[in-house]
Amino acid sequence: MSEVFEGYERQYCELSVNLSRKCNSAALLPDGEPKKQQTSELNVGLDDADVLIRKMDLEARSLPPSLKATLLAKLREYKSDLNKLKKEVNKLALIGANQAAHDLDSGMMDPHAASANQRERLAMATERLDQSSDRIRESRRTAFETEDLGVSILAELHQQRETLLHSHNKLHGVDDAIDKSKKILTSMSRRISRNKWIMGSVIGALSLAIILILYFKLFHH
Repeated sequence: MSEVFEGYERQYCELSVNLSRKCNSAALLPDGEPKKQQTSELNVGLDDADVLIRKMDLEARSLPPSLKATLLAKLREYKSDLNKLKKEVNKLALIGANQAAHDLDSGMMDPHAASANQRERLAMATERLDQSSDRIRESRRTAFETEDLGVSILAELHQQRETLLHSHNKLHGVDDAIDKSKKILTSMSRRISRNKWIMGSVIGALSLAIILILYFKLFHH
């Protein structure tokens, strides 16, 4: 996996967990200035998360197709989670605004209703935190699987390289054997040619000797 992408991903996961915790804390705060301040900080954090998402997207699209597809699929999950968190923050701000308007109208909030509302918010906050933890565990698992896949691919490439080198050495040995065979055949051809010349010379000499013998026998008696 790209080290640049991993760096952005690590920053995003840490920021996502931090935002989820802040969102949970803000849900438990009573309506007022502290809650508005917390919501404002959440919006700033969401903007930072958007920047990291865009950086991860650009980095993923610059990688090879096989790795790009995996990272873009993971990035879609991050975008979906971030959109859910944005909705929760917007809902939190909307609830605070509506509750403030209701308090102005009623002059006092029902303690029992407030307690039930806080319990509901606490349950939602706990659920969001659990979901964030699950996402982090899933991201780590995916990272480990991707790392294992990369190691496996490197091992396979190394094995293929060794096979190619072994084949190259075999071909080199075959070339050497062919060169030696050519030299042997050339030497044998030269010997055969030389032997032909010798045999021709011997036959010629014998023929000449026979002719001379016949000549002397026929013309000197």
